[in-house]
Amino acid sequence: MKLYFAPMACSLSPHIVLRELGLPFELVRVNTKTKATSEGRDFREINPKGYVAALLLDNGQLLTEGPAIVQYLADQVPGNSLAPANGTWERTRLQEMLNFISTEIHGGAGPLFNPELPEAAKAIFREKLFKRLAYVNQQLAQQDYLLGSFGLADAYLFTVLNWLPFFNVDVKDWPALAAFVERVKARPSVQEAMAAEAATQPV
Repeated sequence: MKLYFAPMACSLSPHIVLRELGLPFELVRVNTKTKATSEGRDFREINPKGYVAALLLDNGQLLTEGPAIVQYLADQVPGNSLAPANGTWERTRLQEMLNFISTEIHGGAGPLFNPELPEAAKAIFREKLFKRLAYVNQQLAQQDYLLGSFGLADAYLFTVLNWLPFFNVDVKDWPALAAFVERVKARPSVQEAMAAEAATQPV
């Protein structure tokens, strides 16, 4: 498998999951502005959507969208601790949380990256995002991980929370979230993934 990624992008989530599961894969770096890959190709020829993450399977199939990728990966290792079995109520709860992170936190943070967005508009998006962070902070004040033990949703949330400094937002304003970030950051898979991405050459 090949994981097309960009450092600090949402592709970090499936990268962490790949390492947690011990699956073999190859990292291919993508320049999100020029769309060039470290293989010397135009990323849009691989993924017409033009953004990471994208997972190229050994059979030539391409899978995109982080929540779909991480669930596919977890299902390749039956009985793993990252995701409940497909078809169970617990798996539905995981899907609920992945969708919440995707639409409300990831999607909510997206506009804040836009330098052309007026500050007044950013303030509206920031206020909504803060409400979502407060909700997750409340959840994590009661338990170490979103669904009890470390899983797919935690890898995704950790990835998105790492963007907060780009918006001059301090995660320490939400103590349970700050503790969660440090907890996840200490995992070997997370340290390995972040180090591996940092070690790749810019495209």
